[in-house]
Amino acid sequence: MPADAALGVLLLSGSHDRAHYAFVAAAAAAALGRDVVLFATNRGCLALCRDWSALHDADRDARIEANGVASLNTLRDACVQLGVRMIACEAGLRAEAIDPSLLLPEVEVAGVATFLSAVGAATVITI
Repeated sequence: MPADAALGVLLLSGSHDRAHYAFVAAAAAAALGRDVVLFATNRGCLALCRDWSALHDADRDARIEANGVASLNTLRDACVQLGVRMIACEAGLRAEAIDPSLLLPEVEVAGVATFLSAVGAATVITI
């Protein structure tokens, strides 16, 4: 796939709305056949944990699901099935005192250089 067809998603925030939309964008791009790398750092790393309930406004998930919008778990599962590469920032995990053992098994722990190398000249969006 050409580099310009790939997508990098940089998740900085630990809020549910931003984490949710990072997974919306990643899943949609992957469903369209794009290579996707989702890189989370700082509080955004919470979205890559098996239990993401520490996200700010995590109870929003039940409200939006009740309105017919895919839940964060549904979107994360879709990203795994669609082959989205998920990376948790090593420094971000340390900064937020998040134990890497809490991450989903599909998540790599690496630095920003790995993310930048993976996305190359691709489009990167920051959420």
